[in-house]
Amino acid sequence: MTTLDSSFAPTRCTQEAFDADEHAQNLTRWQQEYDQLSPGSFYGRLDEVALETMQVFKEHTGQALRQDCRVWPESLWIGIPTTHQGSRINGQALSAGEVMCRPGGRDFELVTPEGFDIYGLVIQLPALTAAAKRQGVSLDTHWHAMPRRQAAGDTLRAVSFLIERLLTSQTLAIASHIHQDILLMALLELLQVEQPSAELPPSYAHRKEVVDRVKRYVDEHLEGPVTMEELCQLTHVSRRTLQYSFTTILGISPLQFLRLTRLNRVRRALRAASPQQSVTEIATYWGFWHLGQFAHDYKQQFGESPSQTLSAKTL
Repeated sequence: MTTLDSSFAPTRCTQEAFDADEHAQNLTRWQQEYDQLSPGSFYGRLDEVALETMQVFKEHTGQALRQDCRVWPESLWIGIPTTHQGSRINGQALSAGEVMCRPGGRDFELVTPEGFDIYGLVIQLPALTAAAKRQGVSLDTHWHAMPRRQAAGDTLRAVSFLIERLLTSQTLAIASHIHQDILLMALLELLQVEQPSAELPPSYAHRKEVVDRVKRYVDEHLEGPVTMEELCQLTHVSRRTLQYSFTTILGISPLQFLRLTRLNRVRRALRAASPQQSVTEIATYWGFWHLGQFAHDYKQQFGESPSQTLSAKTL
């Protein structure tokens, strides 16, 4: 059984947000940045419990997102979505019966659909290793190379049920160590599963590299428009291959990616603006010269005008 520090007090926290990137910052100890992909007002909710060696949470996001994530070091994250359709991790589409799995201290990317719910469990690696040793369990430790893992349906339902009960329990201070031990046992069972996930098509590695190269280039040239011709020259591929690469890895076209990336960056700039800055100044800095069209596109994407975002910042 896990030994508890008598001074440790489990904590529960529920946070709501109406901006995707604000919501991204609410998960304790994670480094995250969210871009909103689908149009409309955003709503997110995070229910989180901190145990001695675990972080347990349930996350709801109302809009489709592209998420850049990094879990805290010396840890392992398991993500159990309530629906798999439209979910991708590092460009790999999730299939039924699969969970997401990433070690701490490493960047990874998620693409999630509208109305998405996911259970998350982060465990300190020393605690996981010690529990495996106590139970005489040999773990499959290839999680560095396997962002998706196949899991038995009964195990997934059991873990999800335990997390839900822990997050809604009214006796957290009394039962936290029991929940932690039960979750550890379920996690050990999940990580022993040797069923391989679906093999990736031969084109995956090349398409992933095309998309990653574009993302790096766009990060360095966000202040002005980037053309498809530039991207084709950069990646040495045809327009068709560029299109296939983006729809396979991110589920959106290259043009959608460029447009949505810039709109999300403008929103961050508006939310971080100083009192002296204006919508016009910020929009033109990020390459939006047709301000009427920009205002229309912005409101359609985020459910509010640029001036509303800016004024909310200054209130």
